[in-house]
Amino acid sequence: MMVADTPASLFGPLFAAVQEEGLFPDSKTFADARPRRAAAAILADWRARAPAGGDALRQFVLENFDIPQGQPAETADRLPLADHIRALWPRLIRTSDVAGPGSSELSLPHSYVVPGGRFRELYYWDSYFTMLGLVRSGRQDLVENMIANFGSLLDRIGHIPNGTRSYYTSRSQPPFFYLMVQLSRDTTEFGVRRHLGWMIREHDFWMEGADDIPRGGEARRVIRLADGSLLNRYWDDLEGPRDESWREDIELAGHAPEREATGLWRDIRAAAESGWDFSSRWLADGQRLGSIRTTRLVPVDLNALLVGLEQAISKTAASIGERKIAAEFAERAGGRARAINDHLWSEKGGYYADFDLDAGAVSGQLTAATAFPLFTGLATRERARSTAKALERLLRPGGLMTTLSPSGQQWDAPNGWAPLQWVAIVGLRGYGRTQIADLIADRWLAMVGKLYAESGQLFEKYDVVACSAGVGGEYTTETGFGWTNGVTLELMAARDVEAQDPGIER
Repeated sequence: MMVADTPASLFGPLFAAVQEEGLFPDSKTFADARPRRAAAAILADWRARAPAGGDALRQFVLENFDIPQGQPAETADRLPLADHIRALWPRLIRTSDVAGPGSSELSLPHSYVVPGGRFRELYYWDSYFTMLGLVRSGRQDLVENMIANFGSLLDRIGHIPNGTRSYYTSRSQPPFFYLMVQLSRDTTEFGVRRHLGWMIREHDFWMEGADDIPRGGEARRVIRLADGSLLNRYWDDLEGPRDESWREDIELAGHAPEREATGLWRDIRAAAESGWDFSSRWLADGQRLGSIRTTRLVPVDLNALLVGLEQAISKTAASIGERKIAAEFAERAGGRARAINDHLWSEKGGYYADFDLDAGAVSGQLTAATAFPLFTGLATRERARSTAKALERLLRPGGLMTTLSPSGQQWDAPNGWAPLQWVAIVGLRGYGRTQIADLIADRWLAMVGKLYAESGQLFEKYDVVACSAGVGGEYTTETGFGWTNGVTLELMAARDVEAQDPGIER
């Protein structure tokens, strides 16, 4: 697996000085800055001039770097919500065919859609939910472009990074690529074989090292339990502070003297790979970020998605006569599904949850991730019914909360997120639990519509208790917003279809 040179590795002490001085309120700003000349020349000049801090350091940075600006997505007129979302897509389209020397930006061959605000690049799991809205908006061209961009990253890097910045290449995100492929209309044999190759390459990334792990052993993202079951966890191949949150990670290590800094940062980075950055789900005491232990948990959402990936590889291979590959991955999917049902089910709670490696038992915490085995169809009918009942405990006026814990982290109560609403709705409907699925959809749409009418904006996350913009996290709530746009537009379209034909089977 390739990890690219990051701003921290290129600019070393200069990068640390800028971030720890707090020249920019958002640490990501300097990580995204474009150097105006070679890194070596900038560093040599910095050492010669030795600008101490404050104004002198700021002036040096402004002379040598182009500083990015956040670009909120807005439309001039207050359009109806669906029309507003369609009008937003052109404002969120970017190209990055040539990345400048020393820039953290990764080059991509085709145009793509960014989430919005501080998120100026292509993100992995965000993009699937954005693409739902692009299909609904008739922008199949962008869907195909984004699939090809992710394929390009798989070819060049060996995996799909968290986002298209060098500092994201040490980790991935929840593996939704196989679902993106299902949105493609390229059904030529060349296209199908290309998609198959990319899916297998992604699977290879997640399973690297699996062949040599003994029972009870671990290797990067792979875990072999005592009974021989192979499952996966979130990980990151670096163990330093994140470039995009350098100051925050340094400060966190200072506030957690009981933790070895490298282990703490590894768990922080692994939580970033999960997409749930951050949540009580990963915290030993449920409250302090310094107690994070992401790598000690086997996540139910990741493993459910990997069942989906393995099933997709099997089905795609079978469609072009690759029977050996089809059989191998059908067996892998079956084995993983059995392991999830054996080890990631809480009999006491009646829902799916993460497996705690240190406790050797399933976690007792209920989170919205419990819907993923329904989403990928690996639950029994009885367990789906029980999980649906558990999800009702997370339901609030604006939709599903992420957890029941008001920890102050953004992937906790009272926040709800568009991708988790979608996963739960699709999963519940797949098992005939339409009443709660419809309730989640209706409440989400009502909240998003109300706030759009009041503010003219769609948000990255929402407080589903107060029905307001979301709270918590390392940065202010962003507007735009890719996955909210996509999920909301798709749910609105489904509701319109149902209104025209109330007897439609869902």
